[in-house]
Amino acid sequence: MKNSKVKSMVSIGMLSSIAYLLMLLNFPLPPFQAFLLIDFSDIPALIAVLVYGPVAGILVELFKNLLDFIMKGSPTGIPIGQMANFLAGTFFVLPTYYVYRKLKTNKGMTIALITGTFIMSILMSILNYLFILPAYTALMGFPDMRNYVVPGILPFNIIKGLIISMIFMLVFTRMKDWIYKYAIVKNAQRNKAA
Repeated sequence: MKNSKVKSMVSIGMLSSIAYLLMLLNFPLPPFQAFLLIDFSDIPALIAVLVYGPVAGILVELFKNLLDFIMKGSPTGIPIGQMANFLAGTFFVLPTYYVYRKLKTNKGMTIALITGTFIMSILMSILNYLFILPAYTALMGFPDMRNYVVPGILPFNIIKGLIISMIFMLVFTRMKDWIYKYAIVKNAQRNKAA
């Protein structure tokens, strides 16, 4: 059991590092504002959540953003962008995990990813309107950008979620058997310990 916990912690650390590196390979999507960037750092968090459970997915999202803040800092002095990225990632991977747990098929994963995309997009639009964009306005003197939420941030998050979902499905179809085997072994170890 102790060996299994160490293995889980090491795996979460490795997935967090991979997520951070993928976070560095970001790029803008031309029709949207330059501060809205697409990256694939949620893919390791999705793997973590499927293999180790919801806490692991949250930890990968947390650690990648902590690494980003430590390495790059933030123009506001406080990690507003990193907090927004952490929340967006968490709002994406958790619904995906819970829906997939009910529908354990390729079609179920597709439904789970679409559900995660739309939940993340709606919640991040609300948070951007109420807290995130006003924080940038207050701390950096930006003009009030809350009128950009519906025409910009909402469609951007939907597109970003769908792109990540398509890339993840390519990974998932290759890893699905391994994830199933690992989950069975992990559950057997948990039941043996209980």
